[in-house]
Amino acid sequence: MKSYIVFLFQLMVWSGYTVAEWLSRHDRLIFKILMFCIFTYLAVYIGKAVLKSVRRTFFITVVSLTSYGVIQLILQSLIY
Repeated sequence: MKSYIVFLFQLMVWSGYTVAEWLSRHDRLIFKILMFCIFTYLAVYIGKAVLKSVRRTFFITVVSLTSYGVIQLILQSLIY
C-alpha cells in the first residue's frame, strides 16, 4: 500500500512539474533541465521518506515517471 501512495504522490509531483514548465515556457533549456532535476529530487525524497528503501524508491520513481510520460504523450496526440 505504501508503494501505491508514493506512486500517487509522485504523479502529483510530475503534474506540478508540468504546470511549472508550462508557466516557464520561454525559459532557456538549461533552466528547464535544472527544474526537472529539482522535481526529480523532490519525488525521490518523498519516496525514500515513505518507503525507507532505496531500491523500491528508485523503481517506483521510474515507473511513475514513465507512466506520466506515456499519459502526456497520449493526451498530446489526442489534442493535436
